Amino acid sequence: MKALVTGGGGFLGQAIVRGLLGNCAGVRSFSRSEHAGLHALGVEQARGDLADAAAISAAVRGCDVVFHVAARPGIWGEYAEYHLANVTGTRNVIAACRQHAVNRLIYTSSPSVVFDGCDMEGVDESVPYPIHYEAHYPRTKALAERLVLAANDAELATVSLRPHLIWGPGDNHLLPRLVARARAGQLRRIGSRPNLIDTIHVDNAADAHLLAAERLYLGSPIAGKAYFLSQGEPVPMWDMVNRLLHAAGVPPVSRSVPVWLAMWLAWGFEAAHRLANNSNEPRLTRFVVRELSTAHWFDISAARRDLGYAPRISIAEGLEQLRLSLQAKQPSRSV
Repeated sequence: MKALVTGGGGFLGQAIVRGLLGNCAGVRSFSRSEHAGLHALGVEQARGDLADAAAISAAVRGCDVVFHVAARPGIWGEYAEYHLANVTGTRNVIAACRQHAVNRLIYTSSPSVVFDGCDMEGVDESVPYPIHYEAHYPRTKALAERLVLAANDAELATVSLRPHLIWGPGDNHLLPRLVARARAGQLRRIGSRPNLIDTIHVDNAADAHLLAAERLYLGSPIAGKAYFLSQGEPVPMWDMVNRLLHAAGVPPVSRSVPVWLAMWLAWGFEAAHRLANNSNEPRLTRFVVRELSTAHWFDISAARRDLGYAPRISIAEGLEQLRLSLQAKQPSRSV
């Protein structure tokens, strides 16, 4: 088997690549730039943009399974840019799979595709897509997921995985943002509720992708379905935030603002950025306020049953891994 991982140089992508090595005849990554970490692993790297159908086709050629992990992340920017990467890019991946007779496609989605701004407590995959989205990322990821699931047929088996809040050693997205905001004094608890959330360690998320690839085939029981993924142990949001900050050697967040005030500030920040035509992410957005002030944890019994998924690394173990990895990166001090 030869596998292609789009976004193979990213946080989750590299974890999937590492899991594939030794079990595949070859692993190829598709990214916009080369990554030294992949080069060290001896992984073939194809360069290109998701919106470039020809580049995607060339990367898919000769592969037996595709893990489509790459996406335009973030919560601020032009809708057209998100649509081009997340929707058009996914359409290109599907087309390339059909062109080169690749019959397995594992898509990395997000629980945000069904987030309606309200509490989501123990929901399963039957929860519908919302009518309204407050950010371009979940909206375009939902459109892409629908394309992937609709593409499942007698020639292409597809499955969509929804890992929630991925963290762990090598995190270049969630933790750096938290640490930067905390150190700048810009991080506040929003509201006073102990809202529970789900998270997932990056290696557990990678494991689930590999399990899905093993169980995915034309007509398989998991084909055409979406699955929530998490640690399976919901925790209070700000407890988890503070545990992540502790692993990074940063003091906990103790100050808070009411939800109504945070929403008012977010509206103001967004309006100011739009008026100034500022492409940088505002300090706070309404989507982030809703994410930080609501509960969102999921029933992962379908992933356990259908994929054979069981979190290999607990939250406590993962946090210790994270602490040690961050500690190892700190420059040593001479005595």
